[in-house]
Amino acid sequence: MSTSLQVTYSGVFLAVLAHQAGLPIPSVVFLMAAGALSAHGAMNPAIIVCLGILGCLAGDGIWFWLGRKWGSKAIRLLCRFTPDPQRSYKNAQDKFSQYGLPLLCVAKFLPGLDAVLPPLGGAQGVSVIAFLFLDTIGGFLWSSAYVGLGYVFSNQLESAIRWVQHFGMALGIAVGVPVALFAGWRGLTLARMVRQLRFRRISPPMLARKMKSNSRVAVFDLLNFELETECEIQEGIPGAFTVDPSIFWNSPQIVVPDDVKIILYSSSGDDTLSARAAMCLKRIGIENVWVLEGGLKAWREHGFPVSQSLDVPEAVAERLGVKLPGL
Repeated sequence: MSTSLQVTYSGVFLAVLAHQAGLPIPSVVFLMAAGALSAHGAMNPAIIVCLGILGCLAGDGIWFWLGRKWGSKAIRLLCRFTPDPQRSYKNAQDKFSQYGLPLLCVAKFLPGLDAVLPPLGGAQGVSVIAFLFLDTIGGFLWSSAYVGLGYVFSNQLESAIRWVQHFGMALGIAVGVPVALFAGWRGLTLARMVRQLRFRRISPPMLARKMKSNSRVAVFDLLNFELETECEIQEGIPGAFTVDPSIFWNSPQIVVPDDVKIILYSSSGDDTLSARAAMCLKRIGIENVWVLEGGLKAWREHGFPVSQSLDVPEAVAERLGVKLPGL
C-alpha cells in the first residue's frame, strides 16, 4: 500500500471523526470520493466503510461520555449551536422517547438528531454495549450508503477522484483550516457578545425597581429551553412572558417601540442564551436590549418573588406595543 493511499484512508477517518465530533467537515464528500476511487481499484471499499464506522464510534463516543458525565447540559450545549435550539432539544427528546436508542441506526440520515442522540443516550443511562452495538449499525449503514453512491456514480466523480488522489498534501489544509476558522469564529463571536453586552446588563434589584415604578419594560422569559424535563413546573418573574428564543434568529418581523426596554433572562446563571438573543435583536435594529445578570437564579437569590403563571404574550403586546411573530 502506498503512502498516498495510507494518507487517503487516514483522511476519510479524520473527516468522519471531525464531523461526528461536531465540526463543520463535509465527511460525506470524503466517503463518496473514496467510494469513487474504490470503483477504479484505487481503494478497498471494505476498509473505507470500516474507517467510517470507527470515525462514527469515536466521535459519537465522546458525546456519549459527555452526556453520561454532564447529563442534559451536554445536550443543551450542542443544541445551542443549531438554528433552533429549543426545537432541536425537544425534537430529540420526543424521538428518543418514541423510538428509544435504536433510532441510532438511522439517526445519521436525520439532520438535527445525529449529533444530539449520543449525549442523550448517555444522559439517559443506556448501557455502553447497547450504544456501541447500535451506533456501529448506524455507522455501517451511513458509511455504506455514501461509499456506495460514490462507487455507483464513479464515472461522474472524476474530479472528486483526482482531488482525493492529491489529498495527502492537502490533509492539513482540508481539515485544519476549517477547524481553526470555526473555532476562531466562535471565539470572536463570544468575545464580541461579552464586549457589547458588558454595559447592557441590569441587576435584579434594578429590574425590580423599574417594574414596581411601572416603567415600560418587556421581560422576555427564555426559560423553556433550560427546563430539564417537561414535567418541571415553569416558574418565572411576575409580569414576564415566555418567548421561544428561536424567533429572534429566525424572523426579522419583530417590532419594539423606542421607549420600551427589553429585558432577557434564562433560568440559569449562564447568560449565553440571553446574550445570543440580544445580539440577534441588535442585528435587526432593536438597541434597547438588556440582559438580567444571573438570570432567574439571581432573581431568586435576591429574595424577589416568582410566579408559576406568566403573562400571555398577547396581553404584553397590547400593553406595550411589542409585536412578535404569531401575535
